[in-house]
Amino acid sequence: MRFHEVRSAEDITALVEEAGFLPFFKNRIPGFSVEECCPRELWFSDTVDGPWEWKGPIARSGRCVYGKLFGGKAGFVSREWLPDLANYRRDGYDFDARFDDGLAPIRDKAVFDAVYEEGALLSKELRDRCGAKGFDTVITRLQMQTYLCVADFVYMTDRHGKPYGWSVAKYAAPETLLGYDYVTGAYARQPAASRERIVDKLRAVLRDVDGGLIGKLIQ
Repeated sequence: MRFHEVRSAEDITALVEEAGFLPFFKNRIPGFSVEECCPRELWFSDTVDGPWEWKGPIARSGRCVYGKLFGGKAGFVSREWLPDLANYRRDGYDFDARFDDGLAPIRDKAVFDAVYEEGALLSKELRDRCGAKGFDTVITRLQMQTYLCVADFVYMTDRHGKPYGWSVAKYAAPETLLGYDYVTGAYARQPAASRERIVDKLRAVLRDVDGGLIGKLIQ
């Protein structure tokens, strides 16, 4: 399948709001990704911004949440659909309750607490505080469970104030960005009911896609 072409941050944001969910990279569902919707000439251009540069403004917009949300790979969920995704992925648990019930490792708690207490932290700051060993696994798991997301991408600057290199992810809890009551707004539903709502939404968007592929995308 093919969605319409995207050529700006606003185009991607509008597509996420329409579809509810959008992986960043190519996946098992043909055509359902930023990678496949955006012209190749915009990906690594020296003259114009492209998807790598647009991720920060989209994450900051408050209209979408960005993070490793699809099989440990990056993508977007719209503000509208985040509460159901959080309810399903968290199985109805706030992080502290998950930890208290023995369902989250102590290392996950260290990373989550550091981010939550500061409001937002760069990945390099988190590594310095919590250690690099196993960090990628922990930060991916916390994003997949929707306890953390990418709030922005920040470029390091040289002594003249000019940005250089690749951007660095800044992590925050979705509750910090959108408010606790909003993010947990689907907790009154059973997690299975939130999953079914998400599947129904994606079936309406991806009408020619096998339901099994949709289930694997959001599991």
